[in-house]
Amino acid sequence: MPEIPSFHAIAALLVTIVTFVLFASGRMRIELICLLVIAVLAVGFYVFPLHTEGALSGLEIAFGGFGHEALIAIASLMILGRGLVVTGALEPAARVLARLWRMSRVLGMLCTLLVCMVISGFINDTPVLVLTMPIILDLARRVGLSASQTLMPVNAAILIGGMATTIGTSTNVLVVSIATDMGLPRLGMFAFFQIVATAALVAFPYLWLVMPRLLPKIQTTGGESPRVFRATLHLTTRSSVVGKTREAVDNVVSGGVRIVSIKRGAAPVGEGELAAGDRILFEGAVDQIRDLSSALRAPLAPEHLLSAVGEPTDASDPDLHIAELAVGGDSSLIGKSVREARIADRFGVLIVGTYRASESHLFGYSSGPTEDRLEVGDVLLAQGTEDHLRDLEQAEGVMQLIGTKELPRTAKAPIALLIVAAVVVLAAFKIVPIAIAALAGTIAMLAAGCVKYENLGRALSVEVIVLVAASIALGRALVETGAADWLASLLAIGLVAAPAAVVLASLMVFAAILTNFVSNAAAAAIGTPLAMSLATQLSLQPEPLVIAVLFGCNLCYVTPMAYQTNLLIMGAAGYSFRDFVRAGLPLAILMIVTLAYLLVHKYAL
Repeated sequence: MPEIPSFHAIAALLVTIVTFVLFASGRMRIELICLLVIAVLAVGFYVFPLHTEGALSGLEIAFGGFGHEALIAIASLMILGRGLVVTGALEPAARVLARLWRMSRVLGMLCTLLVCMVISGFINDTPVLVLTMPIILDLARRVGLSASQTLMPVNAAILIGGMATTIGTSTNVLVVSIATDMGLPRLGMFAFFQIVATAALVAFPYLWLVMPRLLPKIQTTGGESPRVFRATLHLTTRSSVVGKTREAVDNVVSGGVRIVSIKRGAAPVGEGELAAGDRILFEGAVDQIRDLSSALRAPLAPEHLLSAVGEPTDASDPDLHIAELAVGGDSSLIGKSVREARIADRFGVLIVGTYRASESHLFGYSSGPTEDRLEVGDVLLAQGTEDHLRDLEQAEGVMQLIGTKELPRTAKAPIALLIVAAVVVLAAFKIVPIAIAALAGTIAMLAAGCVKYENLGRALSVEVIVLVAASIALGRALVETGAADWLASLLAIGLVAAPAAVVLASLMVFAAILTNFVSNAAAAAIGTPLAMSLATQLSLQPEPLVIAVLFGCNLCYVTPMAYQTNLLIMGAAGYSFRDFVRAGLPLAILMIVTLAYLLVHKYAL
């Protein structure tokens, strides 16, 4: 039996246990728990300092996480992900996936899983799901696809892809940084990519063919707007269908969109070629309106009105948003058309679509969305800055129905993609550490206007920042007090005669249990020092043990609270706790067995 731990080690273990209990109970906010942990460690080590030679001071242990390179890297990666979202850099891929789903659900599922796996290896998991989930929810509403049988496999594919590189998730960055602090040579960006790719191939048939059958078919709208708006596309010389026939437009139109008419002046266009100045009157949902406008490169308003409101392309322009505004009973817009109300001239807001509440939207219009006189209950699809939209609401008695959506600055999309690619290359070839590469990419994103200084708060998560800082502090406390070595000694007694595969699998199971019931960061904070100490006591290479902990921290399929993307799909698809256990537990077991075998084979243990 190992010796009784020191007073400081016992205190560190108690703080760790209490922290885990508070995390699991859900009775306190995570940010508050993390700040309390940092405060307790700071006060505790100040009153009862460590006297071990070479030990860090109490302040270095408690507050060192805020200046740690892992936190810098994680915050920078969050900003880079935000840049890809607000510029719409990944939306072309999203539109292609939507077309595949409409052609074949089997092919759509296959390609979606593959694309999500690949992208999430280089971009944080949450933005990838945020871009993918609306596609699936929209298809569920329009073509009868079961979102509840699709979202969980897609989320699992994203989580598997995220573990493939050292920058795939913030947890990966944290584990690698803690291990490096403890003396392990820094792992390369693709140090375990081959292992994860092989395990992904093993898990893929389960994700594609088995997991959907284990999930219930739940009908849900996913919180999307049910309204179908009438809108007008204005063809310009830059439009992709100018010089082509109506058939070219029909080939681009996706399911759920209805072309009402194509006009040149007041007369309809027949079978001839389309020209600049023609107008395409159509009906569709909000996302479909935006997608069709982008696909045809045709604006939703005349160019003279666009110049008055502006496009979300220049770094100095305010961000444009799109919102649904209902005409109330006391609105001054009743009885007027949008054109007569001169909304664009007076408020700098474009009305790009209208929904008629009093009659079926197929028969409730006499002409176009800007010519019809407005009635009580009509809904306007409005585009403008948040301030201008608010001014319109207050002045004209309209009410916002759906929260505003920020429009992507698509002109910046190539720049955002180039910056992220540069960061990946710099980190992959170890030209500079990931923290430096990601920070340089963040500076480039800000300088190029892909992300605005005033909107940095939307990219950064306070919860993640304090969680990482507290996890680093807790991990340092366990190491400096000798608590990690004591825990490793206990574990080593049970594993001393066990094969290497069992040791690796045990560490993965340990980390997976923590990550599914506490948090990824907490699992990394205690699991990484434990792996390093266990490697010394069992005379094993530390690298595969650390990687086993990293893998375990990413096996968050079994509970909804294991990762924030799990909570997102739970609300959108209506999953229960039981659904996660039923579909996620077999996947976790399959991944543990496969990854442990592959680690043993690679490192010849």
